[in-house]
This record gives sequence, structure tokens and C-alpha cells, in this order.
Amino acid sequence: MIAPRTSPSPPLLFTRLLQSIAVPTQCALCRDWGRDRICNACCARFATPADRCEACALRVPAGMHRCGACLGDPPPFDATLTALDYGHPWDHLIGRFKFHAALDLAGPLAQQLIEAWRASGGPRPELLLPVPLAAPRLRERGYNQAWEIARRLARRIGCKTDPHALLRIKDTPHQLAFPPERRAANVRAAFAVEPARRESLRGRRVTLVDDVMTTGATAAELARVLKRAGAAQVDVWVVARTPAPTE
Repeated sequence: MIAPRTSPSPPLLFTRLLQSIAVPTQCALCRDWGRDRICNACCARFATPADRCEACALRVPAGMHRCGACLGDPPPFDATLTALDYGHPWDHLIGRFKFHAALDLAGPLAQQLIEAWRASGGPRPELLLPVPLAAPRLRERGYNQAWEIARRLARRIGCKTDPHALLRIKDTPHQLAFPPERRAANVRAAFAVEPARRESLRGRRVTLVDDVMTTGATAAELARVLKRAGAAQVDVWVVARTPAPTE
């Protein structure tokens, strides 16, 4: 006996109908109308691929794999992936997302990182760890921008993420308050691995996620903490990389 075909319930039909409708939206950069929060034209204009140091993601001449600084003094993290240079128009967009609760931009910014990862041909991350915020700053802001990016990345590329593996145990002043040469000292001993998570990190390749890398001091301190906890490799994914002062 052939079972009768059943139709989707009305709520499911409504959901599918909504998914099939291309809702127009304004591009966050050029304000033109289309389907994407950052339109293809703006991506083509402002997010062009660049040759970058595989360690710190600064721009390098074509054919080079590492900048001179990383060749002479390799950072504690193993590799860095970035999608964009932190400059016009991305600095304004990331500022809105980070400081003005423009959480609608988290998905489009995460997508920029996904496109950079696909273009790189690199392996899929095993575990994404957002850079943690200190409790007072988290209460003030209401969200951790690194976690908002990490959780969207994990869902879209199909990997694990853990917002509680890393702790910020010292509420340090914002890195922008210090000149570059003092930023490493500002974050020294500011982070720890959650004790209950230590065993889950042992021998694993983990990927730190943040919105912007400026000097790399925060990523370097976290990489040291993770490797002391037993992580085998620490990569860094950031939406944007501040260019070198000479660029």
C-alpha cells in the first residue's frame, strides 16, 4: 500500500516562501539596492586579493611568502589569514559593527573571511576560538565582536567553535591607547585557558578569530597561552589587517 503524500504544514510553507523571496537591501558601502549587504561591485572594488606574508598577513611583493620581520623573528602563531586591509571603507564599517552594535554586518564581514579562506586553498579549521573580551567591556558593549564573527564562520563552513575556551583574566586598557611598541606589555598575562577546556586543546590545531589585527600583540600572547596548554598549532583569522606604516 502506497502511503499518501503529506503536504508541508502551513508554518513550513511560509518559511520556504520567505526563503525563496529575494528581499532587497542596501549595500552597507555604496548604499545601492540589491540582494547582498555588501554588493559585488564594492567587493570587486575594495576587497581585491593581495600577496601577504603567510605568518602576519602584511602585504608583501609578489612571490614572497614571508615578510622580513617574520623571517627574522617568527611570531608565536603559525599563520594568519585576513580578508581586507584596515582602511577605507572597511575601517568605518568595522567601527560600526564593533562599537555601535551594527550586528547586521557580522555576517557580511564573516563572509569576506570565508571568501579569503576559499581563495587561499588552506585547510578547514578544526576549532575556532574567538578572542575574549574582559567582563566589564563585555557588559558595556553587550556582545563580543569576535564571537559574533566566529559563530557565523563555524556555521557556514562546518567546523566547531567554543566561546568559553579562552578567558580574559585582566581588564587591560584598549590597545589603541598605547603606541605599537608598548602593546605587547599591555596584554602580557591578560589571558588564560579555561581549566576544563585544556585537555580538549591538547595536540589540536586551533584558529583564533578577531575583527582586526594591528601589531599582532594580542594574537601573539594568546598563541603562547594556547601552546603552553598543549595546542599543536595556532592560526589566526582576522577580518582586516592594519597595513604597515610604510604602506
